[in-house]
Amino acid sequence: MSAATDAFLAMLAAERGAAANTLAAYRRDLEGAEEAIGDLAAAPRDAVARLAQVWAPLAPASVARKASALRQFFGFALDEGWRGDDPSGALPSPRLRRPLPKVLGHEQIAALFERAEFEAAGDEPRAVRSLALIELLYGSGLRASELVSLPLVAVPRDAPFLTVTGKGGTSRLVPVGARALDALGRWVAVRPGLPASRYLFPSKDGKPLTRVRLFQLLKSLAARAGLDPAGISPHVLRHAFATHLLEGGADLRVLQTLLGHADIATTQIYTHVEPARLVALVNSRHPLATRATSD
Repeated sequence: MSAATDAFLAMLAAERGAAANTLAAYRRDLEGAEEAIGDLAAAPRDAVARLAQVWAPLAPASVARKASALRQFFGFALDEGWRGDDPSGALPSPRLRRPLPKVLGHEQIAALFERAEFEAAGDEPRAVRSLALIELLYGSGLRASELVSLPLVAVPRDAPFLTVTGKGGTSRLVPVGARALDALGRWVAVRPGLPASRYLFPSKDGKPLTRVRLFQLLKSLAARAGLDPAGISPHVLRHAFATHLLEGGADLRVLQTLLGHADIATTQIYTHVEPARLVALVNSRHPLATRATSD
């Protein structure tokens, strides 16, 4: 990679606190662009425009992601004085239709928890761990990466809140319900003590449980509960948390805070809940709902 792109990635890490996965994605996109048109700090506008042909076989979402990375780089290069122009206008701007998130119905959630609770009844450590994991995914809406990286000291003691480190290293307080608190208490009581680990959900070597392993555990539980494993993932449970709260009348801004979204537009995807439920909510909660209509 060129020195300019290396400096851009260093800025993302130092000033924006970009996560390792984010930096790796930016690096791949910038490296691919440099392979196609050369040093991005010196590439002319017509060379930048040729990227549309290079990216033509890709899905619109992939093109949008790559174009976004380059726009940010060109803005940085302009600020640093490496370029006298911003060729971002030559990049393609595909129109995207954001897909609706997969959501589990209340009956599916009930089946998943019924199985987890049945298996955890005997306090077998792995079963209790599974129960605690799904309680935090569905009960608090944690991301998979946030959940597996929780330190042991995060377990609530004086107040029913977790301090969670989310994307970009930002922290937020997440409420923990009574069910999840009970499951966490049971897990801490049976949690293996060796090897010593500072993580709430450690693997056998003391390192945090991996996201891949979390996916595997959840899909295996879903299969035992009689559900299609293909439709279950940590993110699906997070979506269910958000959708079911919104169905119950939660405020969108409150939901934004709970989910740790930097932009309210990200949270608005959850307004896909059933129109009938929204109508019922307006009819029951709006101040004019209790006023009689005039003849």
